[in-house]
Amino acid sequence: MIINHLLLKLKDRSPEQIEHTRSVLLGMKGKIDVLIDIQAEANVRPGPSAHDLILITKFESMADMEKYLAHPVHLDVARFIGSVLDTQASVCCEV
Repeated sequence: MIINHLLLKLKDRSPEQIEHTRSVLLGMKGKIDVLIDIQAEANVRPGPSAHDLILITKFESMADMEKYLAHPVHLDVARFIGSVLDTQASVCCEV
């Protein structure tokens, strides 16, 4: 199984923008067949160097993750994220 962790720091770090972004991310649930599980959580310990959200996605294989990355639903969400994103970091692991 492939698990991808994506940390997002938003330009607008208000609670309203963080919750809206979380909602957009979770909107992918059930719409992409290769996406086994999705979680999006707001950081409860904010600070200047902290990220605002973590997105955790799970896939059966790297090939499935590549299908997810190219899926139209994901591409729409990625465009939105690009418009609100300040910085990001990611870790992808196989378990």
